[in-house]
Amino acid sequence: MTWRWLLVAALIVSAGCAELTRWDPYPPQQSVADRPDVHVVQRGDTLFQIAFRYRLDWREVARWNGITDANRIYPGQHIRLKPARGGTGPVVRTAPPQRAGDAAPPRVTTVPPRQGANQPAPQWRWPAQGAMVWRFGESRRNPTGIGIAGRDGLEILAAADGQVVYSGSGLIGYGQLIILKHNDSYLSAYGYNQSLRVAEGDQVKSGQVIALMGRGPGDRPLLHFEIRRDGKPIDPVVYLPVRQGP
Repeated sequence: MTWRWLLVAALIVSAGCAELTRWDPYPPQQSVADRPDVHVVQRGDTLFQIAFRYRLDWREVARWNGITDANRIYPGQHIRLKPARGGTGPVVRTAPPQRAGDAAPPRVTTVPPRQGANQPAPQWRWPAQGAMVWRFGESRRNPTGIGIAGRDGLEILAAADGQVVYSGSGLIGYGQLIILKHNDSYLSAYGYNQSLRVAEGDQVKSGQVIALMGRGPGDRPLLHFEIRRDGKPIDPVVYLPVRQGP
């Protein structure tokens, strides 16, 4: 009997370790001091995705790199993640060399001037019905948001009116992810989706179905939900309406 108990214990420890390593995201726990100076753009990267990954304000990243059109970045481009000291630093190209026959970009997102005060928060709603499995700051895997339980295929709703600025699976630790831009200060993010119902550039309304719930840490159905103000994660519960009942 003893060897059976040892085998069970070993399997439990192994499963626990697998969960920790599988779902550890790359950047959220990084401090500013640990952040690299430059990000090399990979195919599929967007300026919003890069800023979100390093917990930066996308407007500041654009400004540090002389980018006036948030859609015009390209593979191999070096994106500065910190302001240049004393106004010096490597010159960063913001557009690839033009070739004859190059098509114009399908859409344009110009970078607005930095305002002295934050823009007002939108009217938020819960993106899914279900109990919170972790609160802001509690998860070792994704401490930048909250976890909301549910069931496979549960409809995920836009928490406020906005524009889809990212829809894909390029950020480690979030599964299939959607990022909505609500105004020049506020973004919201929806991770661990089973399938995505909107594409980059789409305008969405509060309460619109944008994805279906997938599985997150522990292989259980849940939604990872974030709100960011000027690139910094903030506790969504402070902004979401109070729920009635248990």
